[in-house]
Amino acid sequence: MLSHFGFLHIPRNFPLRVFKAVFQRATMLVLAGIIVLHISTIILLLVATIDNAWWVTQTVSTDLWGTWQFESSEWLYNNFKTSPDEFLQSVQASAVLACVFSILGLFVFVAQLFTLPKGQRFMFTGILQLISCLCVMIAASVYTAELHTGEKGGYGHSYILAWISFVLTFLLALTYLILRKKSE
Repeated sequence: MLSHFGFLHIPRNFPLRVFKAVFQRATMLVLAGIIVLHISTIILLLVATIDNAWWVTQTVSTDLWGTWQFESSEWLYNNFKTSPDEFLQSVQASAVLACVFSILGLFVFVAQLFTLPKGQRFMFTGILQLISCLCVMIAASVYTAELHTGEKGGYGHSYILAWISFVLTFLLALTYLILRKKSE
């Protein structure tokens, strides 16, 4: 005789402890995958914020903090500290806040695994990831709309990583909120 559980057909004499062990392993793999994705997203956010390739030309490579210019066969660094643009300051602040909220979200996620009961676990982590997602979107959108308009050149890999980080933080936020709903 077979019992019907959703899409699975399990024989009646099938040991329930084997099914529970397989389910626990699957749950642990999902949690490990989420942690790996979260750490990968944090690394991408940090690289996008720190690395010097938001805007590139043949002789200039610009990041959020300064510009590298190729002059006389060498790269020279010019810092934005003296007179940063208001738009650039908003991009810098948003990018740093995205990193902070994503890192904080990882710590909260790990803490919530062990402290909160089911149904309440991942709501705060999902909200932190959503805030991080919005900060990345603000940084990349303001950079797109206000900086380097009309200049010859192109967006570099750090800019692209910022948009990839936006997508990943959004997917993580949705994942945390869906996990919260599933566990209620």
